[in-house]
Amino acid sequence: MEKKKILIVSRSFHPENSPRSFRTTELVKELCRQGHDVTLYTIQNSEHQLPLVKQFGFTLKDLGKMRSPSFSPVKGDGRISFLFKRVMKRVLLMLFEYPDIELMFKVKRVLKNESGYDMLISVAVPHPVHWGVAWARTKEHPIAKTWVGDCGDAYMGVIKHDSFEKFFYFKYLEKWFCRKADVITIPHIQMQVNYYPEFRHKIVEISQGFKFDEVQAANVEVKNPVPTFAFAGGFIRTTRNPGPLLDYLVSTGRDFKFIAYTRTTDLLQPYKEKLGDKLEIRDYLPREKLIQVMAGMDFLVNIGFDPAQQAPSKLIDYYLSGRPILSLSTNQPDPKIVDEFLNGNYTNGFKYPSMDRFKIENVTAAFLQLCR
Repeated sequence: MEKKKILIVSRSFHPENSPRSFRTTELVKELCRQGHDVTLYTIQNSEHQLPLVKQFGFTLKDLGKMRSPSFSPVKGDGRISFLFKRVMKRVLLMLFEYPDIELMFKVKRVLKNESGYDMLISVAVPHPVHWGVAWARTKEHPIAKTWVGDCGDAYMGVIKHDSFEKFFYFKYLEKWFCRKADVITIPHIQMQVNYYPEFRHKIVEISQGFKFDEVQAANVEVKNPVPTFAFAGGFIRTTRNPGPLLDYLVSTGRDFKFIAYTRTTDLLQPYKEKLGDKLEIRDYLPREKLIQVMAGMDFLVNIGFDPAQQAPSKLIDYYLSGRPILSLSTNQPDPKIVDEFLNGNYTNGFKYPSMDRFKIENVTAAFLQLCR
C-alpha cells in the first residue's frame, strides 16, 4: 500500500496502563513499521514517549496539560472534606463530563492548523476527544480525507457500568460526533446495538490489536502448592461482580489462592476477612510483566463478559499467558465447573476464537482499508 499521512488524536498513550492507551500505542508503532507518516496528538510524557519517537519515527505533538481542578478525595481528607469532594466529583461528571470536557476544547484548538492528511483517527474514551474533532472538522477545513472515530464503548448507550444514567442532553453531542464521522470503529460488532440506529451503517468492527511477537510468556511448568488463579482488571457491581464466585469459594472450605490485580477493591473487601491469605489484592502491573506473572497461575478468571457490552482486551493478555480461563457470568457460577478447575480439569474452559484478528498487522490493515 502507498504511504499514507495519518493523524491520530488520543488522550491515552504509553506509558499509561489502559486498553485505550494500548490501542493508540500499538497502532502508532505498527503504522510506523509499515512506513506511513504518523502524527500523534496526546498529553505528553517526554521521559517515556520520546524514546518511542526516536525508535519509530512518528511526530509527537502535545494536547497540553489538563488544568481543570481535581475534586478527587486524597489521603488525609477529613470525613466532611471527603464527602464534599466525592459529591462534587460525581455532580460535575454527570452535569458536564468534567474534567474530561476540557479535552473537547484542547482538541478543537490544536486541529485548527492541521490539514492535508489521508486519515484522522480519534480514540475514545474519553469521548470529548471525538467531540473536539467534530467541532474542528468542517467542509471548509476537513483536516483529513477520512475521519475514523474509534470507540471502546458508546457514550450514551452503555449505562450498565454505572449507577447513574447520562443526562439526556449529552445525546446531542454523541449524535453530532456520529453524524460528522465518516466511520465509527468498535472492537466487537455486537456492540453496535449500543449506538443510535441511524448511525449503525457507519460502524465497522476492528479488534484491539497487539504485536504478539513482542510479548512471549515464559514457558514454565506450573506447580503451585494449592490451586492458584488470578483476575486482572476492574470490577463492576452490575456486570463484573466477583461476589458470587467468592461466596461459592467461601462455602467450599478448600485451600486456594485467588490473586486480583485491580484498583476497584470495594467489592473484594467484604471477603478479605473471610478468606484471609486465600485472597490477595494487588495493584496493576505493566502489561508485559503481568503476562509473565499470569503464566505462573494454574488458571485465570474472566467475569461478566457480555459481547454486546464488552470486548475485554485482557482476554488477549490471558491468551498470551498460555493459561486456561474460567469464564463466568455475574450470575451464580456453576459449582461443577468451578470444582473442575480447582481439581485441575480445564475441559470446560473458555474457548478462544481465532486470534488472527487481534494481531496488530491485521488491525492496522483494517484501518488503512478505510482510507478514501
